[in-house]
Amino acid sequence: MAGVVGFLKNAWNKEPVILVSCAIGLVGVVLPFVSPLTKYSGMINCAVPLNYPVPVRDDGNMPDIPAHPSEPKGNNLDWLKNL
Repeated sequence: MAGVVGFLKNAWNKEPVILVSCAIGLVGVVLPFVSPLTKYSGMINCAVPLNYPVPVRDDGNMPDIPAHPSEPKGNNLDWLKNL
């Protein structure tokens, strides 16, 4: 650990601009992996379908198709309201 601190002090004394640019680049690479925004945008992308179904008229013999477009069937998205 002392070697790393010594290296950073030496680098800061010689080339502070290069050290700061490397730090900004490292933060730019690491930040998306630790950001909660990445987690929640991934959850939203999984919940939203890629293609939307065409409305179908219910003849009474299709239990998996809602009778009306506003009928609550499918995945529960209450977690999205609580963000």
